[in-house]
Amino acid sequence: MSVKNPEHVVNELRNTFNSGKTKSVNYRIKQLKALLNLLDENTDLIADALEKDLRKNKIESILMEIDVVKNEIKYYLMHIHDWTRPEKPTKGLANVLDSVYILNDPYGVVLVLGAWNYPLQLAVSPFAGAICAGNCVLLKPSEVSSATSKFLAEYIPKYLDSDSYKVYEGGVPETTELLKQRFDYIFYTGSPGVGKIILKAASEFLTPVTLELGGKSPVYLDKSAELDVAIRRILWGKCANSGQTCVAPDYLLCSKELEEKIIPIAKNVIKDFFGENPKDSPFYGRIVNDRHFQRLAALIKGANVGCGGDVDPSEKFISPTILTGVKSTDPVMLEEIFGPILPIVNVQNAYEAIEFINSREKPLALYIFSNNKKDIDQILKNTSSGGVCINDTIMHIVPLGLPFGGVGNSGMGKYHGKYSFETFVHKKSVLQKNLSQIGELLGSPKYPPYTQGKLRYLQLMLTPGMDIRGRFMSRLLTFTCGVAFVLLVQYFKNFFKF
Repeated sequence: MSVKNPEHVVNELRNTFNSGKTKSVNYRIKQLKALLNLLDENTDLIADALEKDLRKNKIESILMEIDVVKNEIKYYLMHIHDWTRPEKPTKGLANVLDSVYILNDPYGVVLVLGAWNYPLQLAVSPFAGAICAGNCVLLKPSEVSSATSKFLAEYIPKYLDSDSYKVYEGGVPETTELLKQRFDYIFYTGSPGVGKIILKAASEFLTPVTLELGGKSPVYLDKSAELDVAIRRILWGKCANSGQTCVAPDYLLCSKELEEKIIPIAKNVIKDFFGENPKDSPFYGRIVNDRHFQRLAALIKGANVGCGGDVDPSEKFISPTILTGVKSTDPVMLEEIFGPILPIVNVQNAYEAIEFINSREKPLALYIFSNNKKDIDQILKNTSSGGVCINDTIMHIVPLGLPFGGVGNSGMGKYHGKYSFETFVHKKSVLQKNLSQIGELLGSPKYPPYTQGKLRYLQLMLTPGMDIRGRFMSRLLTFTCGVAFVLLVQYFKNFFKF
């Protein structure tokens, strides 16, 4: 069941965290396995909820929501013991007898605010990352995807420890009250507009945040690309989840010559994907609600439709649509589309594409379809985006070794794989000094009264580039220093005159 008193639930979670329960690696493993069981044992219920919210096909729900989270959790279980060990950085001569290490400290009580477009994945993936890192977590699913939110609120307490992990349901008023509480970390996925509200609320307590936002992710296509393959991959990325994907291709930059070739290819691809009438296809979803449907329908109205353009308010259906002859000032180019509409803007070459991209907010994703290495390198070096995928769309978020996150208007922070773990921990630096007489003698020049000889000695010991790496080398040098110290101390005193 969901909870309604945010102050009470945050205090409960903080008491649990202060007890130290969630810091145990074995406890975290147990909870992650329970979360994995939740997904394994309730696949049909999850798919039903996603079908109610977005009319997602079950196979798409499994591949793009359920399995994504399951694989992430399995990855955590494979690596959690390594990640939670103290890290051993290099140290210099000044700390030859000391221990230096980094502890991965969980932040404490984490708030995860999910999104409606991938209501399972974008809620449970960061939720699992926060568990892996040892935090207590309050999960707030999106109220827009109400069926999935209800499922999470009902089933998470059945599988996970409700003392440590809770679900909070509600709309804008409830979320507003929630944001008045003190959290140790906030993770939000959604729009830049709401992201600013989250950041402002977090600033009240100087709470660190990760903001996974969106924006208009451009596609650049040139004549060197294999056009049939490129259009197929672009339209797959645009039509998945009916375009309601934060990294969906938002608009296409190409020459007028290519634009004319694209339309007949696109019509065939759409037919291959969804048949003669996408409305009848079991593999094509719907817009999440009437408000978003009306917004998208207005973007098509009056535009030059190259293909598609069909709408049905009764089903919140918008067909895969390509708009041609689009100008940068047209309504469809003034906001993130977040739907199955692909405007084409004409540019002559990669340099014009770079200029166009850089004239706008930094996107979450940038797609390049080209076999021209020089142009690819120029775009990579001269643009800024959260991530880049060359000759495909969306697939750059799949490898767990790659961080996912935005930059500028498209967000801040990153996650996926180890980056999720590192997002939800504080890197606590620890220096443990040696209390021996040898250590004291080596460090004694730091004490007053100061002399030029002491300064020369300290500058030598603190010079960068003399790092000591590895436990064996550290012990060897410690032993060597201990033996050599007795022999050298008199020499140093005479040489440095202290």
